[in-house]
Amino acid sequence: MSQNLSLLRKFVSPEIIFGAGCRHNVGNYAKTFGARKVLVVSDPGVIAAGWVADVEASLQAQGVDYCLYSQVSPNPRVEEVMQGAEVYRENACDVIVAVGGGSPMDCGKGIGIVVAHGRSILEFEGVDMIRVPSPPLIMIPTTAGTSADVSQFVIISNQQERMKFSIVSKAVVPDVSLIDPETTLGMDPFLSACTGIDALVHAIEAFVSTGRGPLTDPHALEAMRLINGNLVQMIANPGDIALREQIMLGSMQAGLAFSNAILGAVHAMSHSLGGFLDLPHGLCNAVLVEHVVAFNYSAAPERFKVIAETFGIDCRGLNQRQICGRLVEHLIALKHAIGFHETLGLHGVSSSDIPFLSQHAMDDPCILTNPRESSQRDVEVVYGEAL
Repeated sequence: MSQNLSLLRKFVSPEIIFGAGCRHNVGNYAKTFGARKVLVVSDPGVIAAGWVADVEASLQAQGVDYCLYSQVSPNPRVEEVMQGAEVYRENACDVIVAVGGGSPMDCGKGIGIVVAHGRSILEFEGVDMIRVPSPPLIMIPTTAGTSADVSQFVIISNQQERMKFSIVSKAVVPDVSLIDPETTLGMDPFLSACTGIDALVHAIEAFVSTGRGPLTDPHALEAMRLINGNLVQMIANPGDIALREQIMLGSMQAGLAFSNAILGAVHAMSHSLGGFLDLPHGLCNAVLVEHVVAFNYSAAPERFKVIAETFGIDCRGLNQRQICGRLVEHLIALKHAIGFHETLGLHGVSSSDIPFLSQHAMDDPCILTNPRESSQRDVEVVYGEAL
């Protein structure tokens, strides 16, 4: 009997250790991989917050040698990845530990790709371009949102071209992810809002993606419930570790969903925008999300209705147009409650930039799993609405 290939599903994830204080176990995991010397990848802000010192102490306690690479920008750049690979080789490292938000984690993943292949990171853009396994990757996220610690995505900024590019491969799923909510206590409210909205968009896009399935749906729905129910309170009470835990858990669930279901037009457009203006990724998502939801609604009305209900919207007696309206209103109200009132125009985007942005968004792998098929003209219209 021939198997129906459309029903086959695969699901990738790292080994996950979740809980307050788990960052202190990094030395044990490095030792398990037989590490002689670890490259610790981080950035100045994370070092200042003290999380790298905890990692160093754990490695020292296990007698594992290490060196630190921290030349990582908020949107990690091609040359930073290449320089990190150079440091890795010069120091004869054999394991990578990334500590930080999406930027150090993506940079660490990129370094692993480069040292495994001995080629430029630019050669691996796209889906399944990686041929050689990376060195062991251990991730310690210090923000609750990007989910680089559980995903098969790497996003790198090419400053020459003013664009970001995506590398998608199960070869970049980390080996171990130590998800410690305590590390998010140092985040300022703006970063908490950016990463929280990023995680929420991950969950929404994964739930309506054409790559979704029964293995990803429960993660996406639980992520939406956790983030929608706790994000506003967490930003108002930044020292509450219980709320931090809920958002970190929501972010992780969203990561497991989108890593396997892939994303949609919000992320394709956001990657293009973030590469063009070097803006925080979560901010780009926040500006675009309700416009893309309104555009996509008619392609997956039943799915969007479930999302609305998960957000606590009473849909009884409403037609699809009304449900779409309520959902958009809810997203805007949530954004306002966490301090987002941005438009693209406020960040210097003009209508003359839209064709360039749209062209790059159409080249992003995330556009392929958007529920509504989109032409470049469609994308231009949505950007225009977000101005």
